[in-house]
Amino acid sequence: MFDSINDLAAKLAATGYFIDPVMTQVVFLAAKLQKPLLLEGPAGSGKTQLAVSVAAAARTNIERLQCFRGVAEDKAIGRFDEGLQRLYMEFSKGQHENWETLQANLRGRDFFRPGPLMRALEYEKPCVLLIDELDKVDDGFEAMLLEILSAWQLSIPEFGTVAAKTIPFVVLTSNEERRLGDPIRRRSLYVRVEHPTPEREAEIIASRTPQANEEFHREMAGIARSFRNYSLEKPPSVSEMIDFANALQLLGTDHVTEEHRDVLLPFLAKTEKDRRHLLLREGFKSLLDDGARFAQSLTLRGGSTS
Repeated sequence: MFDSINDLAAKLAATGYFIDPVMTQVVFLAAKLQKPLLLEGPAGSGKTQLAVSVAAAARTNIERLQCFRGVAEDKAIGRFDEGLQRLYMEFSKGQHENWETLQANLRGRDFFRPGPLMRALEYEKPCVLLIDELDKVDDGFEAMLLEILSAWQLSIPEFGTVAAKTIPFVVLTSNEERRLGDPIRRRSLYVRVEHPTPEREAEIIASRTPQANEEFHREMAGIARSFRNYSLEKPPSVSEMIDFANALQLLGTDHVTEEHRDVLLPFLAKTEKDRRHLLLREGFKSLLDDGARFAQSLTLRGGSTS
């Protein structure tokens, strides 16, 4: 996917996704060694975006399996198109010698609608396979993934084994709702992902709001740190801070004041409890004050964000 570590770093930066040099090397090694990358950490820390950005940097497709409680295997692997099978039976009456022949045709690949796991194996050019929020599924579903992550194939009883045409770059993410099993961990390169440092976040926001000045980018990073240090049920993610910064730009301002509170709350308070906290007389103002102090500390360190 990438010729060198520098090539990967440059292409990721071009997508607006910034990671530290060590993480860049780990991503590069995962791609070269064809090992899944297991990203574990709090929601909103940029795990999913890494997979999206790697796909954009490599100019390839991304197949995403969004996990949820009760997800069935056919959602991941695929299923037969019963409607197409019925049409085939209707239009092929009298053309088959016996029921066995007809049944064999109905169980052919042409009638199977692949899910993201199977599609990822069938690309002529390696794609990115994102298995998102794996911690939301049970142990049985997790075990089903071991074949594709070990042998790069899927066994489908109706028509056999589907082997990979190319091996995808696999990203597994977990928000730690439950502990993932050791077999998945053994097969993967494990990375702990936290929210970015204020310096890094200022850099990320700068890439998405290039028309704003450096002071604004530092202020946004300071506010992000302030809100995440506060006892919120749902601290703001990186993407939400980017939305927040863009909203300020649309409002024609490059500085947050108490007067902006009510119109900006939908960007930062995503639960009723958090909203009530921020509506307290001193709640929002104190967070802005803390954010300003964080931003000032960044300023005192000079050009460390670039």
